[in-house]
Amino acid sequence: MKLHIYVFAGLAEQLGGPLVELDWEQTDPLTPALLKERLMACYPQAAAALRHAFVAVNQSYAEDDLPIGIGDEIAVIPPVSGGQPQLAEITREAISAEAVSAKVMHPNNGAALTFIGTTREWTHGKRTVLLDYEAYEPMALKTMQQIIQEIGERWDGALCAVTHRLGRVNIGEISVVIAVSAPHRDAVYEASRHAIERLKQIVPIWKKEIWEDGSEWKGHQQGPWNPLT
Repeated sequence: MKLHIYVFAGLAEQLGGPLVELDWEQTDPLTPALLKERLMACYPQAAAALRHAFVAVNQSYAEDDLPIGIGDEIAVIPPVSGGQPQLAEITREAISAEAVSAKVMHPNNGAALTFIGTTREWTHGKRTVLLDYEAYEPMALKTMQQIIQEIGERWDGALCAVTHRLGRVNIGEISVVIAVSAPHRDAVYEASRHAIERLKQIVPIWKKEIWEDGSEWKGHQQGPWNPLT
């Protein structure tokens, strides 16, 4: 069966155009769930967007198990305006860890892990009053999205969301939240560690530690810095 699938907006850009042709030769009946699985296998770069998309059959949203027949009109609908969570975010407001974690919840993923970075008061005997974060914002968002894509490509089915705060962050307040979900817990632990280390390695965000008696800008503190590795 030759399928002609309409796609739209950013999903069309990722899949190379507004119309995708796909051969379905399996004996099992085609369903929206199987269609999305095949598309994710064929277009791994669009897997994250496809997971959040819905399939429409004959101009009606379809349940995952609806049989798709020859001659049916098929469209894959990405979330409409306001419907798709922003997986990479920068904010100057307080961060809700629960809101970031909710972005990666998916019925196919049985494990989730949320890393929360906060401002600690004491570091190597020095008392911190607050942290002040600065970023090259467009590039910071781009590199955060790169990390999210790396995780989706490296760990099958994994989803990641990153939110980082800029400006002044007081003691005990949240500066960054990284949430990861995956089908199994081993992948979640590995992907979360990867996200944290890559965040420090390639995302252009700097922090100034402000103490009682001075201040200092801090880098990634992980040895020689080379964001190209």
